[in-house]
Amino acid sequence: MGPIRSMLSKSDVTEQQWRVLRVVEEEGPIEPTRIADQACLLLPSLTRILQKLEEKQLIVRERDKVDRRKQVVQIAPAGAELIAANLAASVELMNGVRDRMGPDRYEALLDLLNELDGIDDSSR
Repeated sequence: MGPIRSMLSKSDVTEQQWRVLRVVEEEGPIEPTRIADQACLLLPSLTRILQKLEEKQLIVRERDKVDRRKQVVQIAPAGAELIAANLAASVELMNGVRDRMGPDRYEALLDLLNELDGIDDSSR
């Protein structure tokens, strides 16, 4: 995570904030519970992260038009720009990890992480 942290510190975002931004950008308008699940965060932590991202004008939070009790989060233009500015470096860092590990071990790691995520889901 060191190289990722270094890349993100230049953009004034934490790795957790980056994960949230990536989920919101990839999924489009999304509810916080789904963000927490996909970014592997607890809801109380996500609430604080969303507040910070909104203060930085990287996301927009709105009430759901159908169910006013729900909230919908979407990427703001500044958030999309931040992702675009750092995506190539992020991909390059992950490619470096894959190159150092070798493709088979890297894929095995991803499979194990996905399996672990599935185990976590079944215990809820």
